Amino acid sequence: MQVRLIVCLLAGTVLGACSSLLPTSSTAASAGFGSFDEARLAAEQILPLTTHFQELGLLGFDTRQGLNVTLVSYPEIVVRLTPHPGVPIGQLDAGIRHCIEIQMACRGYLFRFERENRERQGNFFLDFFNVSRTTHLTGWRFEALIVVSNDMVLFRNYSGQARIERVDRQINPLGPFQPAGEGAGASLLK
Repeated sequence: MQVRLIVCLLAGTVLGACSSLLPTSSTAASAGFGSFDEARLAAEQILPLTTHFQELGLLGFDTRQGLNVTLVSYPEIVVRLTPHPGVPIGQLDAGIRHCIEIQMACRGYLFRFERENRERQGNFFLDFFNVSRTTHLTGWRFEALIVVSNDMVLFRNYSGQARIERVDRQINPLGPFQPAGEGAGASLLK
C-alpha cells in the first residue's frame, strides 16, 4: 500500500513539473515574411511614383490573391492621409496630393501580416485543472498601406510591432468550478 502511494506521489510530481505536456499554438498571416524586418525591407523597396502596381506581388504584397489585404476606399484614404482640413494641399506628400486630385481613380490596399506563438508554461496539473494558467506570447505584427492609381504606386507607409512579448496569467481559485461560480454569482446579482 505504501509503495503504491509513493509511486503515485512520484508520478504526480514528475507530471506536475512536466510542462512539455502543456499545449502550444501559433497564428501566422505572414505571406512569406519570416519577420517584421523582412516585411519592412520589402515595403521600403516600394517607391512612390516609381514602383509599378504589377511589382507589388514580386515584393510580397500581392493584391490578386486577397490574402491579408483589405481594399481601402477613396474616402477612407483621405481620412487616413490628410492630417487636418486646414492644412493646405500643397503641403501634403506629392502622392497624396495626386490621389486627392484624381479622387475615385485612387485606391488603397492595407496589408496585415503577423506571427504569434503561444506557449503555456507552469505546472501541468494546475493548468489541467484550470487553477493557474500562464501563457507566454511572442511574435510580431506588420501593417502596410499602399495607395495606387492606374499602374503607379502613389504612396506607401508602414507600421507595426517588431517584437511582441507578453505573459498572460489567469488564476482561478475554484479551479474547474470557477465558471460555475462566476455563473452563480452573476445569477445572484440579477
